[in-house]
Amino acid sequence: MCPDECTNCWRIKVNAIVTILLLVGSNIFMTLAWYGHLKLSQMNISTSWPLWGVILFSWLIALAEYSLQVPANKIGFVGNGGPFTLMQLKVIQEVISLIVFTVIAGVLFQGEQLHWNHAAAFACLILAVYFVFMK
Repeated sequence: MCPDECTNCWRIKVNAIVTILLLVGSNIFMTLAWYGHLKLSQMNISTSWPLWGVILFSWLIALAEYSLQVPANKIGFVGNGGPFTLMQLKVIQEVISLIVFTVIAGVLFQGEQLHWNHAAAFACLILAVYFVFMK
């Protein structure tokens, strides 16, 4: 193996890690943008906000989400020198999204509980990741 190939392999591994970290951050912001206003409402913080205020609040959070999501896809996409195909990026994003959602829902919305069907759905997602990366 020549040194150029080692450097390229190392760069691809770094791109994979950076992509996944950016997707995790992106999905934290996405989940807060989509569901954070519900928690604010439970806490009587946003109950008097008009709908346009809730939308604006969510859009501001979504701006941070997009600021991480777009670079994650650009860095991670095989067409830009990254390690992932378009389909792999999407499946990774969906799995991360559901994991992040589950953690945030468990922390912020204490009444939400996991049931057997949720575990079955996660198992299906793991199978999806397996199949999308299968050669």
